Amino acid sequence: MDEDKIQKQRRDADEQSTQQRAAILGIEYFDTRGIDENLSLVDNALTNETMHANRVVPLAPGSEADPWRFGVTTQTPQSFINDLTRQYNEQGKSIRFFLISQGGYNVLMNRYDPPVRPVYNDIEIAKAGDSETIDQVSKTLNSVGSDEVFDFLIDQADKLGASDIHIENQRDKIRIRMRIDGALHPVAELSTDRYRVILGALASRANISTAATTAQSGHLQKEITRDGQTHLLNLRVETIPTMYGQDAVLRLFNFDESALNLDRLGIGDIERRELDEIISHPRGMVLVVGPTGSGKSTTLYSMINALNTTDRKILTLEDPIEYGIAGISQIPVDTTGGQSFADELRAVLRLDPDVVMIGEVRDADTARTAIQASITGHLVLSTFHASDSAAAFSRMIDLIGVNPIFSSAIRLVIAQRLVRRLDDKTKEAYQPDEATKNWVREVLKDLPSSVAQPNLDNFQLWRPVVSEESPFGYKGRMVIMEQLVVSEPIQKFIRGDAADIHAEVIAQAARQQGMVTLLQRGVLAALNGETTLDEVNRVI
Repeated sequence: MDEDKIQKQRRDADEQSTQQRAAILGIEYFDTRGIDENLSLVDNALTNETMHANRVVPLAPGSEADPWRFGVTTQTPQSFINDLTRQYNEQGKSIRFFLISQGGYNVLMNRYDPPVRPVYNDIEIAKAGDSETIDQVSKTLNSVGSDEVFDFLIDQADKLGASDIHIENQRDKIRIRMRIDGALHPVAELSTDRYRVILGALASRANISTAATTAQSGHLQKEITRDGQTHLLNLRVETIPTMYGQDAVLRLFNFDESALNLDRLGIGDIERRELDEIISHPRGMVLVVGPTGSGKSTTLYSMINALNTTDRKILTLEDPIEYGIAGISQIPVDTTGGQSFADELRAVLRLDPDVVMIGEVRDADTARTAIQASITGHLVLSTFHASDSAAAFSRMIDLIGVNPIFSSAIRLVIAQRLVRRLDDKTKEAYQPDEATKNWVREVLKDLPSSVAQPNLDNFQLWRPVVSEESPFGYKGRMVIMEQLVVSEPIQKFIRGDAADIHAEVIAQAARQQGMVTLLQRGVLAALNGETTLDEVNRVI
């Protein structure tokens, strides 16, 4: 049944019950559907405020002898009807009242006095110590209508390019913070009433409970329209009970399939050739490691996009699905509901995929199943939590023990971080002190000859400059990558042939075969004016 027919049925029922109510009250009934369209109301008989407050509308006169007619509803106070009757009688005017339906009143008032849609100020991010901006944003968020505040908050976060919204309960207020370019910024402090509205909207849309006593995960999507363009925003929702209520973190994924491209990750020429060669093989395992929020998923999806051809069957197991990509079978795995990646992986391998992406290797069962898949004719891509590429091996060995099959399965480990990129329009160069120069020389002293060698005798660095257009001196983020290709010497360590399999020993062997470390990549980016040493040290 279409929506228009449903609305008509509701209005018919409203009018019928109003007519019955009029008969009980002994008042004339008036069906306003005949004047809904032509707006037959008397101007200036009552103020808009009076009509809204008392649920009353002035109707067009029936005749010269019957000039003053008013439509009232069952919510119109009897005292108002008595006062209005007395006022008109004192002026020698006759007055008549008609009972109209609530729906009829709403239609007439929406046409007579259309509600003005408020325009709220955009959220601004406060600089350090700027409590005035926080106060102003707090007032704005506390004034936004209850049915709009959640959407307003999401829309503003997307407009600011935030990757996360943090909603945190404190004793007497709610703190809102947003992560922009990897750094958390205070945004506002809200009343608990606002929090209940936001949590209620979040619960209904992300399918979580407001009364849960354990951590929850949810997911929702929202279309954002700006400047005539619409894009789909995916939100991953995580909540956890705290001392004063449920804290929530909303992770925003602005789906732009064109961004999922290896060419846009800034991978060096040598590393890109290595990566292309490895993922073009029909089997093997590739791990992307790093902390939460380091861009691992984007890198994996970019690999998947590069492999997404009609002659390959690609399956993904994700918790949750962050980006929907045409041509790929994506399978959601709800690990909070008892499912595991290992169980689903065993099932999807029976579908004969060429490439399998696993959202994350979290347990020994998933690790062993993924390793087995990677040596039996499947290319397996996944993420793994480790600080750097060498540490990934020692962590995996801790998880599954020394496993000779793992050494032949693993082909490549990529460790990565996201650092804030300097705003090219405002950044400025400076001469570092001698201690800083010596530290840079020490970090880059073993830089492989395959990498362009910077001038370490005399170099400059760059720092951010704050401006109105660039409040933090940074604009966007860039990825810093470390690629460890598993060669025969590395395999010996993984197999347990060597007595020492510590991460540092593996890292040293990788550096000897030409690996550029995360820290070296970060320092090179700082020398190129892309970021700062402070940012590199903060993240790496």
